[in-house]
Formats: sequence, C-alpha cells, structure tokens
Amino acid sequence: MRERLEYALVWLTVKTIALFPRPIARTIGIAIAQSVYFLHPRLRAVGMRNLALAFPQDSSRKHRQILREEFTSLGRQFAEVCLFPRYTSEDVKGIVAYEGFENYERAYNRGKGVLFLTAHLGGWELSAFAHSLYGHPLHIVMRPLDNAYLDRFLREYRTMHGNTTVDKDDFVRGLLSAMKGGETVGILMDTNMTPPQGVFVPFFGIPACTASGLARIALRTDAAVVPGFTVWVLRFDPALTLVRTGNDDADVTANTALFTKVIEDYVRRYPGQWLWVHRRWKTRPEGEPALY
Repeated sequence: MRERLEYALVWLTVKTIALFPRPIARTIGIAIAQSVYFLHPRLRAVGMRNLALAFPQDSSRKHRQILREEFTSLGRQFAEVCLFPRYTSEDVKGIVAYEGFENYERAYNRGKGVLFLTAHLGGWELSAFAHSLYGHPLHIVMRPLDNAYLDRFLREYRTMHGNTTVDKDDFVRGLLSAMKGGETVGILMDTNMTPPQGVFVPFFGIPACTASGLARIALRTDAAVVPGFTVWVLRFDPALTLVRTGNDDADVTANTALFTKVIEDYVRRYPGQWLWVHRRWKTRPEGEPALY
C-alpha cells in the first residue's frame, strides 16, 4: 500500500508540473527541491559533511551556499524530467545543446563501442534523454528502485526515444554485449560501492570505494571511454587513453582512478551541480573509522 501511495504522489506531481509552461514548471520544481532542503536535516547533514571533506579550506557559509545551489539544480532537473513527454527532436536543441560532439562521433565510429563516463552532475537525466532525441539512443546502467511502481515509471521516461536499460545485476553481460555490437552505454560512476565490485581510489584526496566494472570492460573490449556531462550543455571530452601495463589488477585500479579524477575535476569546476547528499565515502578501507 505504501508503494502505491508513493507512486500516486509522484505521478500526480509529475503530471501536474507537466501542465505548465517550461519557465513556470522550472520554478515549481526548484521550489519543491528547496522545500526538501529545509525539511530534511539528514540530507543537509550529509551534504555539509561531504563538503567539509572535499573543501576543508572553505567556510560553513560557503558549504551551505553550494548545497543550496545543488538543490536548485535538482529542482530544475526534476522539472525537465516532468516535461520529457512534450519534447521533440526539434525543441530539444533549445534545452540541451551539444558541445564537443565530434569527440563522441570519433569514438563511436571506431566500431568497438563507447562507454559514456558520467556522474550525478548537473542535468544527468537529460544526458541520455537528449542524446536519444538527437538520434543516438544508448543503454543506461540502472539500479532497480525499491518501489517497483516508481521503477517502472522512471524506466518509461528514460526509454521514451529508444534508450534501453541495463540492470546492475546484469552489468557485465549487458556491457559486453553492447560493446560487441559497437553500441553506447552510459554509466554513472560516482556512487559508493563495496568490495569486490569496487576498488579504493582517491576522490578529493580521500579513498573512495569506486565501481571498477567500467575499467574492466574497457580494458577487455578496447571500447572508447568518453567523458560526457550535462551542465545544461551536453559536453563530450576526447576519449581517454587507458593505462595498460599488462598487470590486470593494477590497470583496473589505475584506470578507475583516472575516471574518478575526471569526475572530480568536473565537480571542482561546478561544485553547485554535484549530488553532495550521497554518502560517497561511506565504505572505508579496513581499519579506518567511519566518516558519517
């Protein structure tokens, strides 16, 4: 019953926001997100702790400012997701423009598949959505939501224009199949993991347990790893040059660190756009105290 009520509330909110013109929808989305900021002290506490870890030189006032900016960005993105059904290949150009598309195109034309390295930064939900509307559908690695009704609803929105989802439980087989077909897979690689799926690499100078699957697949298939982030422009950077020493375990860790450094650099450039309310450093190396 609780799952149905949660779904009904989200469905009603999404459909109601979708009735409004885009500027008003965005205002409503931001207002909802800012309400969450004020009503959930636990989220604020996690965000402030993460900011203190990442930017110890900054004041608490600066940290609060960044956190408020994050919730503004989340509200803006929520509104855009509500409006997904009305967007077409023509008007998406006014919502998410490409920058550096030639980097993606060059990597795709190699024919060995593209691993789209991204993070919970800016309008990440718009990345795959806009890319598919531009005529380049991809696979999205997605952890099933606990609420089955909301999970189905979100998948419907994410796959409106040809995208497909790959469950994390079927991660390896799904990625190998996609790379064999020369296809593209988007991977959000900035969440806390646990061994053996994750390895510890530096993130803001602090060991963070990070998914190593992307590095393993890239080394195994020679797929191109292309950083792509939607900071309200879908920006593709040149494909990364992988570390290859012949030591598989060391190479996986080195490349996972490389990918994480790319994400960190973007977060440093756009600190008010990243998902600070996630407990990124929850898993600790053996013997280290908890950070939360």
